[in-house]
Amino acid sequence: MTWTEFRNALKGYKVFSVGDARKYFPGFDTRRLVEWQKKNYIRKLINKWYLFAEIPVDELLLFRISNCIYRPSYISLESALAFYHFIPEAVYSQQAISTRKTVSCKTPVGNFIYRNMKPAFYFGYRILKKDDLPVLLAEPEKALLDFLYLSAGLNSLKDIKALRLNVAEIQQTIDWNKLEDYARVFSSKTLDKRIRLLKKSSLHAQPA
Repeated sequence: MTWTEFRNALKGYKVFSVGDARKYFPGFDTRRLVEWQKKNYIRKLINKWYLFAEIPVDELLLFRISNCIYRPSYISLESALAFYHFIPEAVYSQQAISTRKTVSCKTPVGNFIYRNMKPAFYFGYRILKKDDLPVLLAEPEKALLDFLYLSAGLNSLKDIKALRLNVAEIQQTIDWNKLEDYARVFSSKTLDKRIRLLKKSSLHAQPA
């Protein structure tokens, strides 16, 4: 097996695992991966996960990498809020929700943070496409709920306003009925209070 044969077999993956390689090449010798790293053909992300070096890394590919290297997971929290233009700040770590334990992963292309939620709360994501590859991303309503649920110290209208949320974008994008339906699954008085504060903040931000 040559590098060209390997590259042609897995080029559609963009980011691939040792397991992916062995689907095409049973008995694949992982020492080849070390050799190809030295030649700058591939980049190692974390244990058993790699990225073809010549592929440009954009936002959706980072989301795809996040989905792949820690499963199950979907992009949410500040990463999703930034994607939907709900927050003004750039996000420098990809943030995701998982039913597994909370962890962070440092890779050559960026940092990836995974926050634990129990399986009952693992819902409300959509599937986008990155070059025909699936990318799991929280819906706008679920991204807001995940953020409000997991953030500490959001106890007052002042706290909500300090987030500097893009209220106009939220009002234009959010389906409040869907958000409230999703919120019922959490059955959290604290979350319900934060939703009320968010709505109040949105009302206060409307022009007179």
